[in-house]
Amino acid sequence: MRSLALVALALFGCATPSDQPTEKPVTPAKHELGTFSVSLAVKDLAASRAFYEALGFAVVAGVAEQNWLILRNGITTIGLFQGMLPGNSLTFNPGWDPQAKALRTFTDVRDLQRKFEANGVTLTSRADEATGGPAYFTLVDPDGNMILFDQHVPRAKS
Repeated sequence: MRSLALVALALFGCATPSDQPTEKPVTPAKHELGTFSVSLAVKDLAASRAFYEALGFAVVAGVAEQNWLILRNGITTIGLFQGMLPGNSLTFNPGWDPQAKALRTFTDVRDLQRKFEANGVTLTSRADEATGGPAYFTLVDPDGNMILFDQHVPRAKS
């Protein structure tokens, strides 16, 4: 168990128990990639909902009859999707704050995909560049983890 704690400390840059907390908290400058959540491909939506509610999550959006729910605990958001995703996914929602409210300024999903492709990243699906409304694209990291950039709001006006 101690080795898992050390791995978490190394991965997330957390202070060791003997370290003193910093004076200034680290806060992001802006939501360039979008609000982050984890989308889980679940086998049984009701069982998964009950499990995560027992951990303290509460449903904040979704339609169980359509096999999807969004749950939140504090600033942590997870999506439960039964029969909708090929696997678990890291999800970014450009244009949304952590409560899924539209932001006035943000980096549009089409601008992100152009930036990533210019950096040599291969996309597995693309947002239509000719549109200005909601859109998404996907990519896969070197370990096979799917990453979804899913924008639900129109392009921000300049």
